[in-house]
Parts: sequence; structure tokens; C-alpha cells
Amino acid sequence: MSGPEIHRGSCRCGHVTFEVSGQVPPVTICHCSQCRNWSGHIFAAAPVPRAALRLTREDGLAWFQSSDHARRGFCRDCGASLFWSGAGEAHIAVAGGAFDGPTGSRVGRHIFTEYAGDYYTPAAPPPLRAPRGGPLEGRCLCGGVAFTLPGPARSVTACHCVQCRKLSGHFSASFDADEAALTYRARATLAEFATPDGGTRGHCRDCGSSLWFRARDGSFAVEAGAIRGATGGQMESHIFVSEKGDYYEIADGLPQHAAW
Repeated sequence: MSGPEIHRGSCRCGHVTFEVSGQVPPVTICHCSQCRNWSGHIFAAAPVPRAALRLTREDGLAWFQSSDHARRGFCRDCGASLFWSGAGEAHIAVAGGAFDGPTGSRVGRHIFTEYAGDYYTPAAPPPLRAPRGGPLEGRCLCGGVAFTLPGPARSVTACHCVQCRKLSGHFSASFDADEAALTYRARATLAEFATPDGGTRGHCRDCGSSLWFRARDGSFAVEAGAIRGATGGQMESHIFVSEKGDYYEIADGLPQHAAW
């Protein structure tokens, strides 16, 4: 007799790996300000029974106590958002983007949609609005990294490539920015991860928040979820949809591109 199905997953650099035995439960997508700040956009995770989750490598795993009730697990080396754990709960939330292959799951619900960012509307195109002016305030969840940059964000792009899904836990949403115009107010906990394609990802090594991406050609993008308050941006398209996760559909009606 064959045993239960096994779903394997990992962070981007491979310093955290895990197995989930049995079916992957329906995924919950959270739009709360903490999840957006931490993941760089929105966080999607499946509530897996603790007994069904086995860590097969954890030398990169770090935990951040994000509230009295919950802590968040991430890779300190690459910054991947991986787990959400509530005190006393029988389940641990495992990021949908962290799975290595198909999950066989689906989105079960959206929560805290009233806290969605101004640059998107859950399951619908964002409304047209006049972008606000003034500087943008960015920071990680713990405050160890904080910065300002000129606003507004304007055009926001959602990326569904494997790398972005692994690091954000779902998929990313970012906007182009002039790195020279970014001014750090705090950066003691800033860490950088060199990606296999020659880029660099910035994250907080203490809380795991995703912050920015510098491409090999020097172009620079800031994670929209890292901005506190209104971004003045608007999501306009989805790229690398050929690599999207199997548990969700793109239903906002915006243009989709197989690559970029």
C-alpha cells in the first residue's frame, strides 16, 4: 500500500526545505498590513496540520515575533517568506509560493481585504485615481530598515516567476525606482541576496521583509508592500504567468504576459 502524497518545498536559496504529507489544504490570501509589509505584496498560505509538516533542512530558518499571538518564519539568507505560526494553533500556515511543484490546492478565501493596498483591488482591476505626490515611506516589519524615495509609485507590475513566488510566498508586486534617489533612515538589518540570474534582492535579516530588487543591468524596483500608506501606484500587468502557481487564478482582467 502506498503512503500519503508528499509535497516538497523550499526557500529560494535552499537553506530551508520541508515536506508536507497529505493533501495541501485550501490557501488563504491575507491582505493585512503586516502580511503585505512582510511579503512585499500579499501573503498566501495553506493551514497545514503541524504533524504533517517536516523540516528537512532548517539551518537558514529564522523566526520573527510579529505580534503577541503570532510569529513568522523566513530564510535569513535569501529572505523568503515561508511560515506563519499562531500560538496554540493546531496548524501552521505554509506559503503557497514555497512549494516546489504543483500543490493540487486552490484559494479558499481572502481575508482582511479592507486593508488591501491602494495599488490593487482583490480580484478586480484597481480603480483609476490621481496619483498622490510627495515622498514615499518604506520600511520593513520590525523597523530595522527604513527609507524614503520620491513618489508616486505609478505603474506596479505583478511577477509570477518562480523566484518571486519563492521569495514572497505568493507572487510579487513592485514598481521601478531610481536607486540613487532612495535615502535610508535605518539600514542596520539590511541583507542582500545574490540571485542566480545576477540580480540582488534586499530584505531585512531580522524580520524577513522583502524590500527591493536590483537587476543585473542595474535597474531597480521597490516592493509595493514595503511602502507604508498610499503608494500612488496602480497595478497594470502580470508577467511570467507561465510560471504561476497552480492554486490561484489571475482574475483582475489586467494584461498577462507569459514572460517579460
